[in-house]
Amino acid sequence: MESLSATVRVLVVGTGFIAAQHAAAIHAEPRLELAGVVDVDAGRAAAASRANGGVPWYTDLGAALAETGADGCVVCTPNDTHAGIAERVAAAGAHLLIEKPLATDVAGARRAVEAFARAGRVLMPAHSHRHYDYALTVRDVIRSGELGDVDLVRLSILGGWIWPDWRGWMLDPSRSGGHALHNGVHLLDLVTWWTGDVPETVYARGRRQTAAELDIYDYLEMTVRFAGGAVAVCEMSRGHRPASYARRDVLVTGTGGLLSLPWDAESGTVTDESGTALLPPGGTDGFATQMAAWADAVTGAPAAVSGADGLLAVGMGVAAERSIATGLPVRVDDVVKEAA
Repeated sequence: MESLSATVRVLVVGTGFIAAQHAAAIHAEPRLELAGVVDVDAGRAAAASRANGGVPWYTDLGAALAETGADGCVVCTPNDTHAGIAERVAAAGAHLLIEKPLATDVAGARRAVEAFARAGRVLMPAHSHRHYDYALTVRDVIRSGELGDVDLVRLSILGGWIWPDWRGWMLDPSRSGGHALHNGVHLLDLVTWWTGDVPETVYARGRRQTAAELDIYDYLEMTVRFAGGAVAVCEMSRGHRPASYARRDVLVTGTGGLLSLPWDAESGTVTDESGTALLPPGGTDGFATQMAAWADAVTGAPAAVSGADGLLAVGMGVAAERSIATGLPVRVDDVVKEAA
């Protein structure tokens, strides 16, 4: 690991929508320094450089790592590139914070985990929802024992269309892995982290809410059964209307009580001529908290999200997609073991 007094120099790889939030989090973290940006599109890379004070920009990751001597990478590229890039970063001896999912299949996720184990570097999948106040609150209440033994978790995250247009790579299941891996994996990871239990099966259904022409299901309902007997129902949508009105609800029931955490517990609503929308919620910036946690891990602390966590989340996402295709529950262990 790095010296506690060292500044960790970081490359941002991929300069799309989410990269700006990661770059802002790097700038806000005193232990990190943005060493450069990388994108296969020279125009995008140059624009990201200008937006970040003129840092060096590259179209080749190998050249960027060699020329900057970066200690770590934050990867924000399309999902189907994740496993290959992770292996290249590990081979270069750098640490990695990588956007979810870790890969689009279990074999790729396992290769990434094994590469970082061999290199002795930090691999942290960016399951950003774990770092927001609502998720930490639910985790803390469950682990306090106040609710007794958890019977049921219901998590809904509903919103409208956020993708750029019909050409967006996330709408191509061969690139994104499908909606269960691209967005649904947030919920699958959270309910597993909250319960601290082993997911046994995933039973899912999907709907093309926005249009029949979609190649993915933009509405998902995924039911997870855990080894300890708890059940989690996860509802994820990018097809709700009005698009300006997002909603998130959490309900946890146990033998000793009930926790309800509606979205309006942390944010107000505003209604005007354009419709109803949520005011920006208060609380912690999850991307900044996540970046600080990665800096902690790079400088010696345990990773807040491990490679094994990322691998399991990929297995659950793949199980959800298979369940939609077959109409049957899918055993998570069977999926995860396929590539072992």
